[in-house]
Amino acid sequence: MFSLTCVGELLYSRSDMATLSHDDVRHIAKLARLTLSDEEVEKYAKELTSILAYIDTLQEVDTEGVEPTAQVTGLTNSFREDSIAPSDITPEALLECSPLPVVENQIQTPSAHG
Repeated sequence: MFSLTCVGELLYSRSDMATLSHDDVRHIAKLARLTLSDEEVEKYAKELTSILAYIDTLQEVDTEGVEPTAQVTGLTNSFREDSIAPSDITPEALLECSPLPVVENQIQTPSAHG
């Protein structure tokens, strides 16, 4: 799976940590299974470099004594009850909304195995 960590490792494995090259962006795109045009490679090289530079800035922040947190609102266990609401929508109407083919009242999806 593609992640920003992967991008960071790629950047930090290079000797010049200032910018991502076009080859770096193409490699990242390949890992993410994306096809990029030359214009997109140029655009994302700049954008990803900017993001990584910002992460570098954040790495300099002194977090000594700051407790890790998953959220900052203070809410805990904010659940609601499930409720069933009546609907006039028919299964056929829902199947008609699908851009994919419908076979035996089921939406046929592309194989996950290629």
